[in-house]
Amino acid sequence: MPRFLPALAVLLSLAFAAAGCGGDSGSTSAGTSAAIAQSPGGTATAPAGAACRDVPAAAPKQVEEQAPTTRLKRGARHTVTLLTNCGEIRILLDQRAQPKTAASFAQLARDGFFDGLSFHRVVPGFVVQGGDPAGDGTGGPGYSVTEKPPAGTRYTRGVVAMAKSEMEPAGTSGSQFFIVTAEDAQLPPDYAVIGRVVGDGMNAADRIEAVPTDATDAPQRPVVIEKATLSEG
Repeated sequence: MPRFLPALAVLLSLAFAAAGCGGDSGSTSAGTSAAIAQSPGGTATAPAGAACRDVPAAAPKQVEEQAPTTRLKRGARHTVTLLTNCGEIRILLDQRAQPKTAASFAQLARDGFFDGLSFHRVVPGFVVQGGDPAGDGTGGPGYSVTEKPPAGTRYTRGVVAMAKSEMEPAGTSGSQFFIVTAEDAQLPPDYAVIGRVVGDGMNAADRIEAVPTDATDAPQRPVVIEKATLSEG
């Protein structure tokens, strides 16, 4: 998970040794996991009764994207909808706080980059992470964006942010993102925030969180983004 939801990496043990919520957020060098710092609270029990449709595992994807050269339209409401086998997740982008990061995420969704990718890391009571074309936390879109979040940034339930590796500067992102499932992940302000899950999208995130995982936090059943769409309104 090289880019951890933070990027867990040695924050995974603080840190995943590669990955986590930040995990290549998209950027970067292949082989370097994006990660998110590990939550000080440990793990929590995933919600009971959650279920996802059985689907084939996502195959690694070879993709090279160009960094966006324009930002999202000011004053407009931009939403990225992720249709997964565990339900639909709608993410309202916050282009005011982190305009470059939001524009990058929106472009990737518009281009179909996320289609067929997996949620490759699940840490109950902390985050779920996806967006890696390699499927193991080491991949990205072929470019990175750096936009350091404000000092007071908090990663509370429903916040969506970009994963990065431990060695990358604060606010670096590629394509790997994480959704916070903890009430407060208690992460440092190192991960660029793209927005927040809206509507009943956290129901799907909770279903993803309930999927059994192995010792590396990889889901033991496929969790796949079947389609990502960008809407403006």
